[in-house]
Amino acid sequence: MMRGLLIASALLALTACSNERALPTPEAMAAGTFESARASAAMVQTLDVAELNALIARGEVVLVDVRTPEEFGAGRLPGSLNAPVETFDAASIPVENTRETILYCRSARRSEQAAQMLAEHTGSTVRHLAGGIIAWEEAGGDVIGVAPTQ
Repeated sequence: MMRGLLIASALLALTACSNERALPTPEAMAAGTFESARASAAMVQTLDVAELNALIARGEVVLVDVRTPEEFGAGRLPGSLNAPVETFDAASIPVENTRETILYCRSARRSEQAAQMLAEHTGSTVRHLAGGIIAWEEAGGDVIGVAPTQ
């Protein structure tokens, strides 16, 4: 009995010291979803406009716009591909060794969903633009396909 308590205490102490893992809730353990949800959440990250600008300047990015074709046609980041989240197929997204695939949408909600799907498909970290094309435009970034205002 005492030995069991010592082992349990040691395991609890080790788990508490780790930043990698959180203790699962009883509901997550019962559903069997804790481990996959934690792993997937850790694989999606955001980057800001300045970080994206630096990647673009170095030619180290493949941009994927996950908005609708209508939104994409109305205005997009130069060089972007369109893969709407409504029909998103992670297997069709270009993932290269020399360039990072970055997803974006209008505000970052849809790109986060698509990044989650792509991260699960590739098993690696996927980043998307924080604030989406709205943040890009507010920072003065170029957008093509936009009709000039008169």
